[in-house]
Amino acid sequence: MPIIDVVLEPGAQILHPELVNLYGCAIGAESRIGPFVEIQSGAVVGARCKISSHSFICSGVTIEDEVFVGHGVMFTNDRFPRASVNGRLTGPNDWTVVPTYVGRGVSIGSNATILPGVRIGVGAVIGAGSVVTRDVPDHSVVAGNPARIVRVLGGENVDERTIR
Repeated sequence: MPIIDVVLEPGAQILHPELVNLYGCAIGAESRIGPFVEIQSGAVVGARCKISSHSFICSGVTIEDEVFVGHGVMFTNDRFPRASVNGRLTGPNDWTVVPTYVGRGVSIGSNATILPGVRIGVGAVIGAGSVVTRDVPDHSVVAGNPARIVRVLGGENVDERTIR
């Protein structure tokens, strides 16, 4: 699997370079990338992050520093994916990347799916298997499909309507 045109900051580790697909992305200092990970062109992974095996980080995703991404996490960047348009296979000009932002210190549990265009706030926790369809406020814990706030770190209660 290729590693092509990747910006690797000092101390960044790709644990099994023969088992990843990284191209046109940036990986911050001291971050660790596990096996069977794909990080696409234009994606940014901050410093001191851990990206676990079998995860997919697509174009348009920005991950800030000190983020944990569990095994099998999937990011998406197209709200209306299609295989063909007007009888022809779709290509790069047939869709627009919808950016996704993951704040500093976030923890994303295994097998979570992050839909395009969401903002995951600083210090948030995404439960394993969750499907994140809307923004997640800072320091919130979300779980389920669709993901809903189950608690706020620090003990404060919050109304689910604060997820936009």
